[in-house]
Amino acid sequence: MSPLESVDERLQQAMKLVLLATVPGMLALFWLYGWGVLINLILTAVTALAVEAAVLHLRKQSIKPTLSDGSALVSATLLALALPPYCPWWLTVSAAAFALLGKHLYGGVGKNPFNPAMLGFALVLVTFPQQMTLWPSAHGMSLLGGLQQVFGFGQAPDAWAQATALDSLRINKSLTMDELFASNPAFGHFGGHGVEWVNLAFLAGGAFLLQRRVFTWHAPVGMLASLFIISLLCWNGSGSDSHGSPLFHLLTGATMLGAFFIATEPVSGAKSPGARLLFGAGVGILTYLIRTWGGYPDGVAFAVLLMNLGVPALERLVASRQEQMAP
Repeated sequence: MSPLESVDERLQQAMKLVLLATVPGMLALFWLYGWGVLINLILTAVTALAVEAAVLHLRKQSIKPTLSDGSALVSATLLALALPPYCPWWLTVSAAAFALLGKHLYGGVGKNPFNPAMLGFALVLVTFPQQMTLWPSAHGMSLLGGLQQVFGFGQAPDAWAQATALDSLRINKSLTMDELFASNPAFGHFGGHGVEWVNLAFLAGGAFLLQRRVFTWHAPVGMLASLFIISLLCWNGSGSDSHGSPLFHLLTGATMLGAFFIATEPVSGAKSPGARLLFGAGVGILTYLIRTWGGYPDGVAFAVLLMNLGVPALERLVASRQEQMAP
């Protein structure tokens, strides 16, 4: 077996484990939102594989080995899990296509400086902000209703969307946190209604990947620790101007998906352990800042992309510190 074949096999095995680890979170999302999660997954997977094959053909590269390594399917899956269920089909397809084109713009697998899934997500979030804020009510959409909503045929269900917990918290001006949790259907026990269980499911999947040593602990621990600390420092209790407790921020939005499946992406992320820890810490801090004072309710995608830009600086900083501390 050549070294190149060995690397390809390790990549394929890692991608299979990542896909397996997303299953608990995917099932939790399906339980919460229904068929829109699977519709998103099918659309992103078909689009990602088609765009990957088309670009490889245009670049006169072998198609089968790259398609079989699983990287395009992983990007498609993470993107599908991040997008709102039941968003228009053309938005989902656009996000997946741009994610793969963004990867190949810099040379393909192993060369992309930005996380492909978050690149596609950020594009449609900036371009179609209204459609990206339409999250469905829990347990409220049949398969037929979901297809009607996604593809725009027939009579789509009325009043199927609601503001998320992060959205509701941002626009709250008068209710205390206790009153907000009690009166707003978007809130559950600690975070978003049902979304807290989704985050716990992604945490379980992330723990599985850590146990299998698919990645190290540095990036997820750095992100979760920094998010916890900054939200604790900025938390003023249950007043109407509260920005949410640390537990709320850990169990709401895409926190656990971001910590264990996005911030750990090996190509666009940091390489050395110290830089990975700083990378994760930066993602956590930026996520909180964007959620609280930025223009978007959840900041994981932009936080990851911004930290992707800072990876070379982080690596130089860690290397410089190690040289200074060396005897």
